[in-house]
Amino acid sequence: MNYIKKEVKQGINLHNINTNKFKTNLYAVFLATPLSRENVTKNALLTAVLRRGTKNIESQVLISKKLEEMYGASFDCGIEKTGDNHIIKFYLETINEAFLPEKEELDKKCIELLFDIILNPLVQNDGFKSEYVESEKKKLKQIIDGKIDNKRTYSFERCVEEMFKDEPYGLYKFGYVEDLEKITPQNLYQYYKELIKKCKIDIFVSGNLKDTDINNLIENNAEIKALEARKSEYVENKENSEKIPVREEKVVEEKMQVGQGNLVIGLSSNSQIENEKFVMSVYNAILGGGANSKLFQNVREKNSLAYTAGSTFRRQKNTIFIRCGIEIENYQKALDTIKEQIEDMKNGNFTEEDMENAKKLIVSSVKGISSEQDTEITYYYGQELSDTFTTIDDYVTKINNVTKSNIEEVAKEIWINTVYFLRD
Repeated sequence: MNYIKKEVKQGINLHNINTNKFKTNLYAVFLATPLSRENVTKNALLTAVLRRGTKNIESQVLISKKLEEMYGASFDCGIEKTGDNHIIKFYLETINEAFLPEKEELDKKCIELLFDIILNPLVQNDGFKSEYVESEKKKLKQIIDGKIDNKRTYSFERCVEEMFKDEPYGLYKFGYVEDLEKITPQNLYQYYKELIKKCKIDIFVSGNLKDTDINNLIENNAEIKALEARKSEYVENKENSEKIPVREEKVVEEKMQVGQGNLVIGLSSNSQIENEKFVMSVYNAILGGGANSKLFQNVREKNSLAYTAGSTFRRQKNTIFIRCGIEIENYQKALDTIKEQIEDMKNGNFTEEDMENAKKLIVSSVKGISSEQDTEITYYYGQELSDTFTTIDDYVTKINNVTKSNIEEVAKEIWINTVYFLRD
């Protein structure tokens, strides 16, 4: 296996993905902390403020100049919601040293710059630089206010919010304007110091790592050596569902000036079978995972009730979301037709061919994971946050081992949790 994990200190792990498929090295650092209303907006703002400057490189312009000197290396950062964790992500990509015209310490420079941005921020008056904080607060406010502009994405986020009301997963990953107003350069910096002490830290390096000293460079980096060991605070993603009370489906209708209706349905599962999430993956692919799926064929093609019709499986929460763009007057007929497909799954009304098509779709996607460095890193990081570890080969095997009876068993435990409809 080309993947190796090593503990640097308690709560801080180093992951190597050794591959000769690329001429680049990709460095990624993930800071994981439990999602909470108190901190979700701070995390989103913090990500943007850290990239603006460090103690050693005081502006984004100077950081860009430094990257250009490193053969046009690229840096990016962002925020993600993974299960009940909020993930602050940093990426730096550069050419592999083996392809340089002459020997240079490019790995060392990349590592030093990346950790300088994350762990050595620019501080003034016991806080982050006020100019940077205020500037990024304005940008973040635009992002939060602008979520309504894309009606399809907005509808999905609203369904998640309603389905997971008063739960961490229901929080919007970019936070809330009313909380943004309370953040100052000083309290954001105080929060940052606490976060760095407690969060789970995972460092990934992907590239041709043979004959390199990357692990030593990382472990002996001054910023890494200064970090304290920690019993990291994060939420482990469980392999099996945690049972939740089955209740009558929640229906939420929202009116807005829209050209078409957006219907999002959240499905919950209380299945406890072995390898449940692999079975759920195949179930989802049959239900709405592609052009051969029941939703696409019956809601869109045969009955012409939707412009788009499909479903996605959120593995970390063991939840399926059905998403359809429909004519507003077709709402009830579309909803009834979708419910028929869910009942068909419960009753085993799907064929071996449906299963084979679904498995091929998933296996093709899984086998493609290693064709992109960031995708492969994301996969292994997902395994790191889980209570089990599955290699890519094992993943394929478990998908191929799913049986019709497995799917029928899971289907009987799936129920409609929330129906959200955005209309005019």
